[in-house]
Amino acid sequence: MSGYDIILAGGGLANGLLAWRLRTHRPELRILLLEQGDALGGNHTWSFHDGDLDTAQKAWLAPLVGTRWPGYDVVFPDYARTLDSGYASIASGDFARVIEPALGPALRLGARIDEVTPTTVRLAGGELLSARAVIDGRGMRASARLALGYQTFLGQEVRLQAPHGLARPVIMDAGVAQQGGYRFVYLLPFGADRLLIEDTHYVDTAAWEPERLRANIAAYAGARGWRIAEVLREEHGSLPIVLAGDVDGYWNDLAGQPCTGLRAGLFHPTTGYSLPHAVRLAERIAQLPEPDAPALFAAIRQEALAAWRGQRFFRLLNRMLFLAGEPDRRWRVMQRFYTLPPGLVARFYAGRPTLADMARVLTGKPPVPVGAAVDAAFRTHPDRIHSRINRDIRTIA
Repeated sequence: MSGYDIILAGGGLANGLLAWRLRTHRPELRILLLEQGDALGGNHTWSFHDGDLDTAQKAWLAPLVGTRWPGYDVVFPDYARTLDSGYASIASGDFARVIEPALGPALRLGARIDEVTPTTVRLAGGELLSARAVIDGRGMRASARLALGYQTFLGQEVRLQAPHGLARPVIMDAGVAQQGGYRFVYLLPFGADRLLIEDTHYVDTAAWEPERLRANIAAYAGARGWRIAEVLREEHGSLPIVLAGDVDGYWNDLAGQPCTGLRAGLFHPTTGYSLPHAVRLAERIAQLPEPDAPALFAAIRQEALAAWRGQRFFRLLNRMLFLAGEPDRRWRVMQRFYTLPPGLVARFYAGRPTLADMARVLTGKPPVPVGAAVDAAFRTHPDRIHSRINRDIRTIA
């Protein structure tokens, strides 16, 4: 069948939320969501801070939220802290449980996509679908226009033989061996004896070693005195951390193709969190009077460019994290950050730091060598960063 108003290619977080929002707020639109897997959302956990969303946004997202906590902990070699700021998580199983029946026949699972244009989708079997607009939400698009670091992770949701004793999440436990980059363990307690243990690394390339990360998780659990009775599920990923980019060139290369999520560059450039951006974009698109391909491309591009302009400070911090100092000492940058006032930390995660916040982050004794920090600050073009990272990788090799 053809003649849709909107086809959404890929059933991840951004397109799933958008399809759900369109179904509930624009029921007159003929939409179709295509997902190659057997369920929406894949195998992921998406989290957000209380301050990331407004009251109305948290209300419409509430059916998806599986667990909420009133605060979270961070742990570093020389510092630990509890922050009384709400934190919530959505499991992909709950995401699918709520959104799949809401979409009904507007969802096709097991749909492998061969080609996408602004108005057509060709499936692997040769079927051609057409629409007034096709929105590509199939993850990050490789581009030399962007200089990236990566947040690579593997997580295991486990059931323990005895209660773990955690009252709230630990979103960073960096009191672990760093292994060549900024490494921390992320913990989400879902029940008295059930939790997610995630081994996370901020590294220069997207390459990763799953067996090493699994061994890290087992060693961490053992060091905490936790005996794993069962691994309930496993998730992994590699999120982009933006250091610099030619954003106009990136969008010109898209040639009018509407896109969402990581492909649209709509994520927090330092943490990789993308849920708040996905919520805001879903609301914006649902309000467009004529959601054809040119209108969608223009609206999404405007949203992404506005976000990019507002993220200059984060890209500077990312360059300091990745380019200044030794990889095994990157944790010092984050440790110093978490000594700052809780309101500043909340605004940082929400992507809304004030000028005073920025000044506070940058003042005082720097946790990296001054010369290296200055050099990193001025590497604002992707080519200057690509050459530096490639040189460093050759040196290590």
